[in-house]
Parts: sequence; C-alpha cells; structure tokens
Amino acid sequence: MEDDAPVIYGLEFQARALTSQTAESDAIRFLVGTQSLKFDNQIHIIDFDDENNIISKSVLLHQAGEIWHISASPADKAVLSTCYNKTSESRVVTCGAVWSMPPEWESGSHESPDDPHNSHNPQNLELLCHLDNSAHGNASSVLWEPMGDGKRVISLADNHALLWDLTESSTQATISSSATLEGKGQLKFTSGKWSPHHNCTQLATANDTAIRGWDLRTMSQIYCIENAHGQLVRDLDFNPNKQYYLASCGDDCKVKFWDVRNINEPVKSLEEHSHWVWSVRYNHSHDQLVLTGSSDSRVILSNMVSISSEPFGHLVDDDDLSDGEDNHQDEKSKEPLQDSIISTYEEHEDSVYAVEWSSADPWLFASLSYDGRLVINRVPRALKYHILL
Repeated sequence: MEDDAPVIYGLEFQARALTSQTAESDAIRFLVGTQSLKFDNQIHIIDFDDENNIISKSVLLHQAGEIWHISASPADKAVLSTCYNKTSESRVVTCGAVWSMPPEWESGSHESPDDPHNSHNPQNLELLCHLDNSAHGNASSVLWEPMGDGKRVISLADNHALLWDLTESSTQATISSSATLEGKGQLKFTSGKWSPHHNCTQLATANDTAIRGWDLRTMSQIYCIENAHGQLVRDLDFNPNKQYYLASCGDDCKVKFWDVRNINEPVKSLEEHSHWVWSVRYNHSHDQLVLTGSSDSRVILSNMVSISSEPFGHLVDDDDLSDGEDNHQDEKSKEPLQDSIISTYEEHEDSVYAVEWSSADPWLFASLSYDGRLVINRVPRALKYHILL
C-alpha cells in the first residue's frame, strides 16, 4: 500500500467535533463526538496503527445530547470535556461538562470497524462535573490550560469567558474569574484559544469579525483586532514556537496570520478555499505546516515557511562547512524559503468542520466532515525529509 494513502473511517451519525488525545504521546488516537437528534450520541475513540495502516475503534455513549465541541485533558488521557445541546423547558441550551472514560476503555476493548459485532453494549462516559453556566448562557467551547495539570479550564459561554478550577478528582468545578464581552447588540464568542506562551496567562477569542486578546491574571482585554476578517471568524490557533503569532480563519474564505504586537494588518493572508474556513491548526513541532478545513469539502496543507520559526530552513553551523561551501551557504541562507500549498486533500464530500494534528506523530493528521467521515492523512514523505534533513 502506498505510504501516503489516506485512511478513511465512517461513523453512522453526523459529526463535527474532533480532538486528538492530548495526553497520549505514544499511540495515535483521536476522539470524535457525534450529532444525532434521534439516537444516543457517542464518542468514538479512534486508534491508528501507523505501521499497518489499520484503524481500530471503541465507542462510548454520550447520552447527554448532541456534541458540538470536544477537547481532551492535557494531563489525564481518560478525561475529556464536551459542549452539548440539551432541551430544557422546551428550549435548547448548550452545556459544558467534564467526563471520564470508564476504567476498562483501554484494556483491549478496541475493535476493527469492519467487525459486524462491534458497538455491542457500548459503555457510558462517567460524568465528573458540569461546567454549570446556566446564568452565563450557552457554552460554545471548553479550553484546557495548555501543558497544564488538567485542573484549569476556560469555558466560552455567549459573551462570557469563565476560568474554572477543577478539584483534584475533577468532580467539582468552581469559577475562579471571568471576563465579559461588552458592547452593543448580542455579542457572542464563536471560538477561542488558550495561548501556550507567556506562562499560559493569555487567551485569544473570536466574536463576529473581531479577535481579542485577554490577560487571564486580570481578565482584561489586551488587544483587539477589529474586522480581522470580512465575515465571521470561525477559528484561531497560536504558533507553538513564535509567541506573538496567531492564525485565524473565517467565513470570508481566508486564513490570516497575525503578529499581535502589530494588529493593523495581517503578516500574511491565504485565500485558497472557496467557502467558509472552519478550522485552522499549526503543527505542534514544525510551525511552517498549517492545516485548514472548509465547507468547500477540502483540507489544505500549507507550508508557511516565511513566517515560521525557521524561515531560512535549518541554520547550519559554520564549523560543519568546508571552506568551499562557505560562500555558497551564505548566499543560500540569506534567501527565505517560499511559502506554498503542499497538498489539497479531497477525500471528503461534505463540509469539513475540524482538522487536528496527532499528539503522538507530528507528520499525521485527521479531518472530519459533517457526514461522519474521518480521514487520516500524512504529510508527504518528500517534504518530511526536506524538513528533517
């Protein structure tokens, strides 16, 4: 089988929530949450065997409601959070909660997706605590503190950003501080990202066409990019290696890269998609690799090397060069490498709502479309070796 060939897994329900299992650094594992109005919703735990190109899965029941957002604890691989819809007094509300997988989930319960007897008697997720924000509105996302101990989360609910402290067993959550979006009209956070830099004291949020930065120590706004996109901003991600760099995407079909020290204009702008861009993700190790997913049904992998932490490729030590190579190397290293589209992936037939890099393998990523199709792809081998060598 060709090494770069995609591997496809189909869920029987529609789905838009995807995350990699952040605390798992050995196994390639993704979690998918379903959106079904008629049946019990599920979390599919997808394991990928890289050597044999085989997917195995186990299914847990999420009976609370259809899942709009899922994220995994950075410290405990059995713990995750969801935002889900439920009906309360004849209206739909979106709630946030923290869950634990049952103790047996990892003990060989994985099945091949083709097994006709699979999904028999799936177990329930165990509720650890509600992020009970009924006073603050509908939860759109739950963000875990990056590289933290899994005891601090932020939930975005309508126009509130709430910072929660979880107890040792994660069975209780208390709000330690909050920030509110002030302004005219019904303001609502659409997405957010907790920065891994600055000692994890900063948060970026999107609402309508604006991107805002917040200092979590004072819960005050530190920057605001008005009209960052021509239409709604859908997603944000921080460059893992450059502390001031942020990527955004939106309904204007664009992906933009910002230096938050100079918010007047983006450092770079891409317009490769032909419909709304729902998801943007920097590679965790090699920040020139940027993934985007759109409702044009395509996933695009870009090489944004000119604004990466290695714009000239690898920096070579003078000691490593013989005299004859010296001048040639100088000329070469002064030329920044060119940005390019590496690959466009067209295995989906419906809107791609989520793309995620694997936490265990920096060269592998998953994408999820609304029809329940999960596709696992790899960075092309030639580029991988070009970056590494």
